[in-house]
Amino acid sequence: MGAPEHKHEKYEQLIARCKPLPPTRTAVAHPCDESSLRAVAEAADAGLIAPILVGPRARIEALARAHGIDISKHEIVDAPHSEASAAAAVALVREGRAEALMKGSLHTDELMAAVVKRDTGLRTARRISHCFIMDVPGHPHPLVITDAAVNIAPTLKEKVDIVQNAIDLAHALGAAEVRVAILSAMETVNPDVPSTLEAAALCKMADRGQITGGILDGPLALDNAIDLGAARTKKIDSPVAGKADILVVPDLEAGNMLAKSLSFMAHADAAGIVLGARVPVILTSRADSVMTRLASCAVAALVANARSRNALKAVA
Repeated sequence: MGAPEHKHEKYEQLIARCKPLPPTRTAVAHPCDESSLRAVAEAADAGLIAPILVGPRARIEALARAHGIDISKHEIVDAPHSEASAAAAVALVREGRAEALMKGSLHTDELMAAVVKRDTGLRTARRISHCFIMDVPGHPHPLVITDAAVNIAPTLKEKVDIVQNAIDLAHALGAAEVRVAILSAMETVNPDVPSTLEAAALCKMADRGQITGGILDGPLALDNAIDLGAARTKKIDSPVAGKADILVVPDLEAGNMLAKSLSFMAHADAAGIVLGARVPVILTSRADSVMTRLASCAVAALVANARSRNALKAVA
């Protein structure tokens, strides 16, 4: 039995926020299958991105002809294979010709290897991390889950950047107040459960201004992070409990299981983005719906726009 259809008001709102913005110049690494090339064309047609296609020119052009995808308006930078495509796409960002990076049909590891290279990549002082922006049917607002794809077993120091990246993302998406739940299996600090100790430390670091822009609470179990009734039953008095915008998971395994549980059991969609590099990195999957692909591009456009605004403020 297929998943029931549901509206995507939350994703549609993100896309609508991009309407006044110019398309984001985006280097697309190795769009060499129908799914990835069509995703680029759809996002360009929606005015979200202005793509530069990076990969084997003849292969991309033949693919477009075979599937009736119009790429006539888009620049192509010739690169012989996927690894070279990733390096060339990153180089376009370093040259200032692109404000975002988008994954084509190459493996995520290949693209990220080019992004994190020390001398030629896109590193900043921040730890690079991944966020899913989940459109969960019946939930009143998008849920950000971090990190379910990049950092396997992040340390407390790395989690500071993971949390800050997610908070900055939420502000770029238009949130005025950002509530962050640091997840564990329980809502009390237990010295035998390391994630509860890290949650408590992160909250205190926010109190001391080491993490800014959000309201943190944790440890919180998933139920009392997102459900007010569960929080009241546990008698948790917190500005975050039951109302979290961001769910920070203990490790990649927990995040991956949570995101996929929501996708396959609650029929949620998961737009993906990598933060902490010089530009946002759009991660799409062949399994993504058209709306999810567009939402991923919209998220990147809003992040890129927020960075441009902040850079102008810093200069002023």
